[in-house]
Amino acid sequence: MSESLEQIYYKPLVAVVTEAEHGKTVRTVLERQLGVSRKLLSQVKLTEHGLTVNEKRAYTTAPVSRGDVIRVRMLREESDDILPQPIPVQIIFEDEDLLIANKPAGMIVHPTHGHYTNTMANGIVRHWLEKGERVRFRPVHRLDEDTSGLVAVAKTAYVHQQLSEQMQANGFLKLYRAYVYGCPQPDRGTVDAPIDRDPEEPHIRIVTPEGYPSVTHYETVKSFGENGGKPLAAAVRLKLETGRTHQIRVHMKHIGCPLIGDKMYGPKEGAVEAWEEAVSRQALHAETLGFTHPITKRWMEWQAPLPPELERLEQALGAD
Repeated sequence: MSESLEQIYYKPLVAVVTEAEHGKTVRTVLERQLGVSRKLLSQVKLTEHGLTVNEKRAYTTAPVSRGDVIRVRMLREESDDILPQPIPVQIIFEDEDLLIANKPAGMIVHPTHGHYTNTMANGIVRHWLEKGERVRFRPVHRLDEDTSGLVAVAKTAYVHQQLSEQMQANGFLKLYRAYVYGCPQPDRGTVDAPIDRDPEEPHIRIVTPEGYPSVTHYETVKSFGENGGKPLAAAVRLKLETGRTHQIRVHMKHIGCPLIGDKMYGPKEGAVEAWEEAVSRQALHAETLGFTHPITKRWMEWQAPLPPELERLEQALGAD
């Protein structure tokens, strides 16, 4: 591929037609081998080099022969609507296809209405600008502003599509660490309780029979203190089967173990001031992230250590 094509397009996706695919259409081969969506194909076929067979422009409905080489090239894009800012972002992993960042608490993932700067996206766009990369910011998932931990960002539309499909098929490994009041009973289990907006306060989520299916698996890692034979607090590891807004926070409150430091769903009475001050936000951290790399097809997994404020909280819990 010439230098000019590299400047205009991302590295191509390549499919070589097999004997069994002889006579099939370009679209059929790409869907079977690479899982390319029809939406993406409808976009790439509009450009001169976006969809080729043996380096000649092709239609999605064209039949192919054994040994033909199909290439899909996506135009390079940029996030022109995101202001690059020199914001430090801890990048755990990056290649030409995706980026994994460790988001601190207090930072929003992506600009929103009324909050256009000082987000993780602003920092990552600046990072790419300094590297000379033309990339559009495509978060695969998000974390609440006051939740810390791992976030996956796709660098192409195809990678975003593939990771989104993995996540919907429960192919993502997402483990969270939370510190809660009390201790879940039993020590490990599953919360299967539908969630929806509170009709009286739409920014708050509640468990309701009319809500969307929501499933959280939990395991108690450690308990702290004791009052009448019952732990005062616990560290809990959680795995999401669904991804509703505020799901962990709502489910932990639902089983009587609200997160320490959670101003929205935490206890209205009985909160321990020293614990609240130690963490100063909900004690929730996305500590493990894993999935199959869409291009290499290898399983990859990352961990993010506890941030300092959660280490302080654990020390405060252990001291009581």
